[in-house]
Amino acid sequence: MSRLEAPAKINLALVVGPCRDDGKHEVVTLMQHIGLRDVIDLSLGGNLAVSGFPDDTIVAAALTALAAAAGEKPGWNVHITKEIPVSSGLGGGSSDAAAALVLANECLASPLDSKRLAEIAAAVGADVPFFLEKGPQLATGDGSQLASVVIPQDFTVVLVLPHDRQKTSTKDVYAAFDARSGADGFEERRAALTAALTATSRVHDFAAFPANDLAASPLSDGLRDAGALRADVSGAGPCVYGIFADPGLAREAARRLESVGRTWVTAPL
Repeated sequence: MSRLEAPAKINLALVVGPCRDDGKHEVVTLMQHIGLRDVIDLSLGGNLAVSGFPDDTIVAAALTALAAAAGEKPGWNVHITKEIPVSSGLGGGSSDAAAALVLANECLASPLDSKRLAEIAAAVGADVPFFLEKGPQLATGDGSQLASVVIPQDFTVVLVLPHDRQKTSTKDVYAAFDARSGADGFEERRAALTAALTATSRVHDFAAFPANDLAASPLSDGLRDAGALRADVSGAGPCVYGIFADPGLAREAARRLESVGRTWVTAPL
C-alpha cells in the first residue's frame, strides 16, 4: 500500500471573466497550498474501489481516465481519510483526485509522463492539475493553465467555515455571477491582479489583490478586524480565510470566531 497526503488550497485572488466557447468561464486565480490535508491510501486490487468517503465521484473518475489512457484495467483500492471539509471551496476533492492519480500512475507498468498526467487531471477537473504541482501557481484559462509564481510564504492562515453555511453548487454560483453581469470589467480586474502580483515582495502586499469575484462573506470583515492582512472567500465558498503575519494574532482570531464557525489555524505549503 502507498500513501500520499492531499493538501487543501486557498484562492489568494480569484478574478472571473466571461463564459468561454467550451461553457467554462475565463479565470485568473492565484492558488496556494495549505497545511490542512486529506490522506489517500492506494493498493492494487482486482477492480476499482474507493472507500472512506461514500460520496466520492472525482477520485473514481480520475483513476478510470488514467487506466483508459494507459490501456489497463482500473484495478486499485483507494481509501480516503477526510480532514478537508467537503464543498467548502478548499479543493479537497480535486486534491484527492490528484494524489490518487500520482499513486496509481506509479503502479503502472509504464507510468505516464507528467504532461500526460496533467492532461488527464485537467479533463477530470480544472483545479486538479494545480494539486500535481508544488508551490503557489497563477492559473488562467479555465483554471488548468498554470504558471509558478514566487510570493512570500511567511504567513499564517486562519480558516473559518460558518456554522450556518449554505453551500450552493459551483454551477449555481457561476449562474448568479452571470445574472449580475459579473464579467463586466474583467480586463481591468485582471490587470489589477497582475500589477499587484508583480509588486508583491512581502505578505502585507497581499492586501492589494482584488476581492473574490464569485463570493463574499461578512466573516472577512471579522478576520480583518482581528488583524488579518487579507481576508476573503476561497473559491466558490463558503470557507473564508484570513492571512496573518503574526501567528499569535492568528490563533487569537481563530478563538474569537469559534462562535460563528469551525476554525483551523494552518500555514502555506
